[in-house]
Amino acid sequence: MKKYKKGFTAGTFDMFHIGHLNLLTQAKEYCDYLIVGVNSDDLVVSYKSKKPVINEKNRLKIVSAIRYVDEAFLSDTLDKITAYKRFGFDVVFIGDDWKGSKRWNDTEKALKKIGVDVIYLPYTQGISSTLLRDSVNCKAR
Repeated sequence: MKKYKKGFTAGTFDMFHIGHLNLLTQAKEYCDYLIVGVNSDDLVVSYKSKKPVINEKNRLKIVSAIRYVDEAFLSDTLDKITAYKRFGFDVVFIGDDWKGSKRWNDTEKALKKIGVDVIYLPYTQGISSTLLRDSVNCKAR
């Protein structure tokens, strides 16, 4: 396993669950310093067309408290080059459920040009914020 100095990942991290923890734990195994972008409420609405259950301030507090996270910030863009210009990381981590998608193929090419690797980490099957939201909605009826 290659050890990187500074790693980066980002996500909504709504209703923080074991899949989120697995991503952060595995990412930290690859790098000395892990930076995590927590997508803002407005950003999430813009690409998911739904508001997170947990507001951005609280999601940022939760992610910041995770011991594997060295630095967390509120992100208002999905663009990894913008994050790179701010933080200068040498690797980006993303769940392997995104591997092969047009968005991540393009992102991978752009990052490769500036010497940043992309590592696809195993997606935790059977859990997601969407599944949790649906489960809560069903029980509330």
